[in-house]
Order: sequence, then C-alpha cells, then structure tokens
Amino acid sequence: MRKALIAAFAAMAMAGPATGSLLNPSAKPSVDKVKEFIVAQRRSCSAASTCQEAVEMWCGGYSGADRDRDGIPCESVCRSKAQVDRTKQQISC
Repeated sequence: MRKALIAAFAAMAMAGPATGSLLNPSAKPSVDKVKEFIVAQRRSCSAASTCQEAVEMWCGGYSGADRDRDGIPCESVCRSKAQVDRTKQQISC
C-alpha cells in the first residue's frame, strides 16, 4: 500500500501543474478582477480616501455610499455632483 501511494505521488509530481492552477504562471488573474476584489472588501465610506475610491465602491454595488440618494457617494471625500460625474466618466462607470 505504501509503495502504491508513493508511486501515485511521484506520478502526480512528474505530471506538473494542471492548467489554471496557482502554480501556472500563465494563469494570472487580471488587474480588473483583483481591483474588483479589493473594492468589494472595502464596504464603508471610511475606507475611501479619495472620491475615485468612493465612486468605485458605489459603482461596484455599495449603495450605502449614497444614503441620501443625492448622487454624491461618501460626501466626506466627494464634494460635488460635478466631481462625481467627472470621476464616473474617467473610470467608465
């Protein structure tokens, strides 16, 4: 039994990593996917240090960023609707 287990392990080790595994350098996550993950982890206006970060969270689905529904998310960092509109245009939101 032990020899069979060692043989199976050796065969897997010699076969190399499967396509899309973490060991495969050609299967890197896209920058956009990583950015989406980071934005999803920050779900409060206190996490936003710039208006762009606030707008990214808001566009990413965090409706709590604009609690009064005036079109300005995280008003501590976004000062005007015009600033928000410019930022939305820049990041294609």
